Amino acid sequence: MKRKDFLKIGLGTLGAATIASSCVPEDNQGYTESNGAPNVISNRKYRWKLVTTWPPKFPVLGEIADLYAKWINEMSGGRIEIKVYGGGEFVPALEAFDAVSSGSADIGCGGPYYWVGKSPAAQFFASVPFGMNAQQSAAWLISGGGMELWREVYAKFNLVPFLGGNTGVQMGGWFNREINSIDDYKGLKMRMPGMAGKVIEKAGAAAMLTPGSEIYTNLERGVIDATEWVGPYHDYKMGFHKIAKYYYYPGWHEPGTNLEFFVNKKLYDSLPTDLQTIMDAASLKAHSWVLGEFEAKNGSYLEKILAESDVQLKAFPKEVLSKLREYTKETIEEAIANDPLSKKVYTSYNNFAKQSQKWSILTEKAFYNTVQPD
Repeated sequence: MKRKDFLKIGLGTLGAATIASSCVPEDNQGYTESNGAPNVISNRKYRWKLVTTWPPKFPVLGEIADLYAKWINEMSGGRIEIKVYGGGEFVPALEAFDAVSSGSADIGCGGPYYWVGKSPAAQFFASVPFGMNAQQSAAWLISGGGMELWREVYAKFNLVPFLGGNTGVQMGGWFNREINSIDDYKGLKMRMPGMAGKVIEKAGAAAMLTPGSEIYTNLERGVIDATEWVGPYHDYKMGFHKIAKYYYYPGWHEPGTNLEFFVNKKLYDSLPTDLQTIMDAASLKAHSWVLGEFEAKNGSYLEKILAESDVQLKAFPKEVLSKLREYTKETIEEAIANDPLSKKVYTSYNNFAKQSQKWSILTEKAFYNTVQPD
């Protein structure tokens, strides 16, 4: 896929669109009867609309919405059919949360940190700077009480969340000037959303919320000095290696970002148990597929970037990371200070992270440092 084609389906699809009313009657929400079959749950045919924050067919992130719909249809024996709408096709991308909450759509697909304006607690289910990686985060959500908290947060909005993928550890970003000390962030204009944006602002940078479709042009023209995105696979397709000098690592800002599906709670609660279980199983399959895709492709695309450009691959200095970690602690304290639910969620997250990291030091860290060959 060429960069211009990739950008055409970029996140610039946040333009105006009107939420269409559901084609399903209020008293028959989310399903129609099967060819005059008896009015029993086992014969109901469900016809749902899935709205995403991603553009149609967007690599990995948009693709998983189509796969999720396909897998649910196959596992349910055709009892659930889901039509997928990319961002802007049925509702504007960042209105997916509200559309599913209200029942105008049945399922949504996005990233939890997009809904921080709805609930500050939501961002902790996506990623925390210097926080848990994909493996640790999944353990917290699946076996450490995180999912119960996630569902508690979303229940207030008539939603049920499910895991929908993880990017793995992201790259630190593309820069047109070197970062040798924390002072190099002063005056830096960087595309950096979410909690990490507040962190770099403490270092003196200006965090920009540039839409995906505008990042390349803005970086090329100097409107911004740097940008984060995801990792080599997506970054290559965006063409950043053609206009940026330095590619930094590690992605301290997003060490393992969870993606999500969320279902209208009223509709979900009305489902028979087997279909609820199918939705859960499909989400776990989706979660594994997304992480697998990024892990499989990022390595080869990093090689392509380095082979096809003069980009310098650079590590953030330890002193810079140390200062950013300090600013992260301040940002988190501010985020939970006046929101009891955020404090409850982060306390669970942080306690699990401490436990998990102790184990990781003896296993993952030791493996990379002493066992894995050079």
